[in-house]
Amino acid sequence: MTTPSSKRRTDTASRIIKASPSKIYEALVDPVALISWLPPKGMSGQILKFEARVGGSYQMSLTYLDKDHSTRGKTSEHADVVNGKFLELTPDERIVQAVIFQSDDPQFSGKMIMTWTLAAVPEGTAVTIQCENVPEGIRKEDHDVGLRSSLENLAEYIE
Repeated sequence: MTTPSSKRRTDTASRIIKASPSKIYEALVDPVALISWLPPKGMSGQILKFEARVGGSYQMSLTYLDKDHSTRGKTSEHADVVNGKFLELTPDERIVQAVIFQSDDPQFSGKMIMTWTLAAVPEGTAVTIQCENVPEGIRKEDHDVGLRSSLENLAEYIE
């Protein structure tokens, strides 16, 4: 059994999306929609389990499409498997999840808290992702690119 590192940080990303908070919220809690836009560019995804309710859990696999990618996966060389639990679901406003990466590497272990916040603005919805307790093995630069990519994919999916 590995022990999580104490070197953790918080990463955030935001984007205004031209859609209502309710439309975006639906894309966050519908597993078919979610897996179509959530994987960052260069990855594909598969939902293995999904129970969108407070206390419900999910499991998702993200796989690098290019086998010569620059970052190593957390679960295997080419994949990340994520186990999550829904801690809070406030329709059209906020989703809070506990996320654990399946990894034998202590640099990727521990529980990350991911909060999605939706706020209506004149242009649509300000969508903010905040990730607290990010495992130190996830390089900030890579995580920032991945978060922005997911928000860009969400905008393309909805707009």
